[in-house]
Amino acid sequence: MGHRMTEEEWRAFVSAGTRTGKLATTRADGTPHVAPVWFLLDGDDVVFNTGKATVKGRNITRDGRVALCVDDDRPPFAYVVLQGRAEVSEEPGPLREWATRIAARYMGEDVAEEFGARNGVPGELLVRVRIDKVLAESGVAD
Repeated sequence: MGHRMTEEEWRAFVSAGTRTGKLATTRADGTPHVAPVWFLLDGDDVVFNTGKATVKGRNITRDGRVALCVDDDRPPFAYVVLQGRAEVSEEPGPLREWATRIAARYMGEDVAEEFGARNGVPGELLVRVRIDKVLAESGVAD
């Protein structure tokens, strides 16, 4: 039987290392779409970038309801699902700033500026999801 994570535990879990999030959005026809994303927590928000023309970018622009799952696939297993509503911005300054910060987490400080310059450009979206609901469990196989 698993253990429901406290807020402190789930925040530490989703921020640890380079775990990716699996972002769930809804296509225009109602079918689900799931794609991996690099992300950061910013207070009560999840922040990530995506291309405006990608499936997830189009879905978020049309319907901001999303869920993000972060998991540990090693025994005894753990997961966190964050649900909320996404807002998008194309403002160049914040877009590049967050692209650089996200790159620092996943690629390292030494190449963060390079990735920020590549991912913080026109045609990209800065996505901020206000977390409305959290499901978080560790020790699932215990």
